[in-house]
Amino acid sequence: MQMSPSPSAAGQPSDGNRQLRRVALSGLLGTAVEFYDFLVYGTVAALVFGDLFFPGADPAVGTIAAFGTFAAGYVARPLGGIVFGHFGDRIGRKSMMLLTMALMGCGSFLIGVLPTYDTIGVWAPVLLVALRVVQGLAIGGEWGGATLMVVEHAERGHSARRGLWSSATQLGAPLGSVLSTGVVTLVSSLPDDDFRTWGWRVPFLLSILLLAVGLFVRLKVAESPLFEQVKPEPAARPPIVAVLRRPVPVLRAAGAGIGAFTAQSLLASFMISYAVDHGYSRPQVLTAVTAASCVALLALPAASALSDRVGRRPVVLAGAIASAALAFPVLALVDSGSPGLLILALVLGHGLAQSTMYAPLGALLTEMFGTEVRYTGASLGYQSATLIGAGFSPLIASSLVASGGGGSTPVSLLLCCGAAITALTVWQLRETRTNTLGAPAPGTTTTSTSSPEGTLR
Repeated sequence: MQMSPSPSAAGQPSDGNRQLRRVALSGLLGTAVEFYDFLVYGTVAALVFGDLFFPGADPAVGTIAAFGTFAAGYVARPLGGIVFGHFGDRIGRKSMMLLTMALMGCGSFLIGVLPTYDTIGVWAPVLLVALRVVQGLAIGGEWGGATLMVVEHAERGHSARRGLWSSATQLGAPLGSVLSTGVVTLVSSLPDDDFRTWGWRVPFLLSILLLAVGLFVRLKVAESPLFEQVKPEPAARPPIVAVLRRPVPVLRAAGAGIGAFTAQSLLASFMISYAVDHGYSRPQVLTAVTAASCVALLALPAASALSDRVGRRPVVLAGAIASAALAFPVLALVDSGSPGLLILALVLGHGLAQSTMYAPLGALLTEMFGTEVRYTGASLGYQSATLIGAGFSPLIASSLVASGGGGSTPVSLLLCCGAAITALTVWQLRETRTNTLGAPAPGTTTTSTSSPEGTLR
């Protein structure tokens, strides 16, 4: 049953606004920690992990093995979405946000103190994979909790700007990228021996500072008001059961995100090793990634605000079409060997096209599910998209480039495929920006109500 806000709550708009700003900052910091840790790993893996944890292998094989551990974190993310989504839908969003952030930050810190293959042999890559799995589990629940808290708090008085408010969580991606590439750029300027001996550890160890700030802010955040209204009974059906009984919304949520995550992984993590192999210096490549992330800091809120006016579907579609159209020109610019054109390539492909696809996802996926299963459904859809789009793309691209003589065509084709999946999926979705979050979302799965039409237009 839908409950009305209490008079006291309705009479205190300033408190609600203050809490919404605090929740938005919490979401921003959480996603920044998430992407900082994941992108630090991807960057360092591209630079030195092949030698440190897989010595003796052919350089191409070492890079593939390093990205294989990168993929291990993504494989764990859907499972993390299910586990933390279950408890987030049953006992609350806030407690899961605190737990996932703590696991993520501690996992990154432990990678920073992990002995290499020369010290403990085969246990080094084994422990590296184990810590990546812990990170993957944590990050699988992080995004859903952070995004849901922002969007559900925004529902009270700010529902017309849910997209813009949700962009606070999405902004954590380029912010984490700027922080990670900035730190890695500094330490990679060390002499090569120093970087390989201890310099690569510094970015991982510094993550503990982000973790401390993020936990401090999150402890002051109030629980989602919508969750408080619909707290399920202990005997209620588990959210994952309700979601998988009608899996179409989850499949469509995953399809909507695949293009953005394919572009993100190929034009950020993979691009570092690809560009270095094609003659660029590490600082040049990291500068280009940082420039693209700075542009994304502006593009994400702009695209999110536009989605509040014209709808989520048109904005994501525009980003997908732009990503496909730019795929071959962007890689041609990278192959030119010019540092200036490398920056232009990543700004166009990552900073603008990818950001336009990615910006409305927080609001779109949240609006596709009812409150009782929103954490589980949105997390599972989002993390499945990251697994398919980002988890395996660098591994596939490394293998194809190595077997094809180093050409960029496989990378461009992967970008096109990801964008096409997103475009076709979003084309079939019904617009969600006018959905009321306190009621079951039209055509989605809840623990009590669902519609056979799915989310088709």
